[in-house]
Amino acid sequence: MSESKPASSSFTGGLIDLARENPEQVRWLGAVVGIFLLIYFLPAGSERFDNAVLEGIRLTHWYAQEHVILCLLPAFVIAGAMATYLSQGAVMRYLGPSAPKPVAFGMASVSGTLLAVCSCTVLPLFGGIYRRGAGLGPAVAFLYSGPAINIMAIVVTAKVLGFELGLARAISAIVFAVVIGVIMHLIYHREEQAKAKANARGFEGELSRPLGQIALFFGLMVGILVFANWAAADSPTWMAIHAWKWQITTALAGLFTLLLIRRWGWPLHQVAVLAGAVVLAALLVPRVPELAFAVGIIGLMLIATLRDEDREWAEQSWGFTRQILPLLLVGVFVAGLLLGRPGEEGLIPSEWVVLAVGDNGFRSTFLASLLGGFMYFSTLTEVPIVQGLIGNGMGKGPALALLLAGPALSLPNMLVIRTIMGTQKTLVYCTLVVVMSTLTGYFYGQLWP
Repeated sequence: MSESKPASSSFTGGLIDLARENPEQVRWLGAVVGIFLLIYFLPAGSERFDNAVLEGIRLTHWYAQEHVILCLLPAFVIAGAMATYLSQGAVMRYLGPSAPKPVAFGMASVSGTLLAVCSCTVLPLFGGIYRRGAGLGPAVAFLYSGPAINIMAIVVTAKVLGFELGLARAISAIVFAVVIGVIMHLIYHREEQAKAKANARGFEGELSRPLGQIALFFGLMVGILVFANWAAADSPTWMAIHAWKWQITTALAGLFTLLLIRRWGWPLHQVAVLAGAVVLAALLVPRVPELAFAVGIIGLMLIATLRDEDREWAEQSWGFTRQILPLLLVGVFVAGLLLGRPGEEGLIPSEWVVLAVGDNGFRSTFLASLLGGFMYFSTLTEVPIVQGLIGNGMGKGPALALLLAGPALSLPNMLVIRTIMGTQKTLVYCTLVVVMSTLTGYFYGQLWP
């Protein structure tokens, strides 16, 4: 006579069998239960939580107003153009896994340095060159150098926080871009070589158009991106450029329009209609130049969709927008929820941050690097934030660590990088940035307390 199994054992076995037979439904049920419990136990009504939610909304609102139109839209267009007009073979020749390392890392670091962009704006550009065959190492060097070592940020850091800290940031960030890229290349060397062999077949390395046209095409678009986002700074030169930034942007847009007509063969009447719409938007709402800017970009992509030879440009740009923009907005909201906007508080009290980074010890430096990696900084905003933290007692070592990790990483940045190069590579990259920022900041704090 067989013994009956305990009821609890039968129940557990039944659950295991159910999970094996219907894994999708079990995952769906788990997600529903998890979301319900999260909503059920939310501390709604408490002052800190309600304020944190408002901070998340306000930061997302500010991000949408200040960055989506002027930063992300042109970045998506440039990334789409990379995927369309740069042949995979040409990218692999100069940036691919088999390209000469001094050339690949030199081009990636220099091109990133020339961009005055934040950790989110650089993402479509990074995705564009990586998907066209750029090696992981050079692509990551570009990803770090774009927001971390642009010339404007270094000059403002030296002027506001002192020449010593500005010089330390410049040297460290340049070295970081190369070292992190080299380490990523060495870790995934075999995978990169296999990728190079697979992609090398059938690609001659020729550009779709003459080199001069391609260089001018991308140079004008990058110029429009840089000057449209030129930030005001406490310097006569920077302020003079900022005062004329829209005139410079308009001139560059005019040259870009001529290039499309003369070399890309775009119909004059279509471009004239678009130019008229841009001028009309600028005249009707002169205080909101972003409206005319958005009209220009949307119209540009609409014309591209009407042309067989340029339709892929619009499709690729839309693909980047659809993949990246939702994750960025979610990430910005969560960053605001946890840490608030500059000068405001989220769920994590600002006093905790100040107390945690109040000396030059290793723990303070590590926490500054880690928190900087999750916070979102738009271009140049890290400087006044660090200035305020130093005024509240932050050590110089943690300050440098925050300057090295903060602009290059952010929570929305991490979410998007994961979709481009996978979870493991994203974790390795973020860990390298945080560890190297911590070590550099710690040694700097010990040498110059």
